[in-house]
Amino acid sequence: MGIIMILFTLLGGITLSAQSSVNGTFSRKAGTIETTLLTFITGSIFLVILIIFFGQGNVLKILEAPKWQLSAAFLGTLYGLLVIAAVPKIGVIATNISAIVGQLVISIVIDNFGWFNSLVIPLDLKRSFALLFMVIAIYFIYKGNKRPSKDAHA
Repeated sequence: MGIIMILFTLLGGITLSAQSSVNGTFSRKAGTIETTLLTFITGSIFLVILIIFFGQGNVLKILEAPKWQLSAAFLGTLYGLLVIAAVPKIGVIATNISAIVGQLVISIVIDNFGWFNSLVIPLDLKRSFALLFMVIAIYFIYKGNKRPSKDAHA
């Protein structure tokens, strides 16, 4: 079952990068906020259909969740908005590697302090070096961005 979840996550990463690219391009015409709205409305419709046919719980239980857990919806929307804004400016790979590094940084903090009832895994030298190398990767990927000049298309 673990390998299936890894493959699902890999597929999720592939679809996320493809979505980032498409949304970034679309946002140049429709606008960043408008593109984000379209993405979440479409996603909501898709999820309603999935709930109707495959739902296992009670949607109204959302109202019983601790209020801090509901912040996940805002955080996901903010993530989408920021990615859609970034892709047209710095490209898909620089956007995605930056997002991954951001995820790793906050994950290390969460692990280190055991926030949200997670395992406590202290920050050590190996994890610190891993983060350093990821930041270096952002630098080289961003500096490697080469945009064709407008004159090249003339």
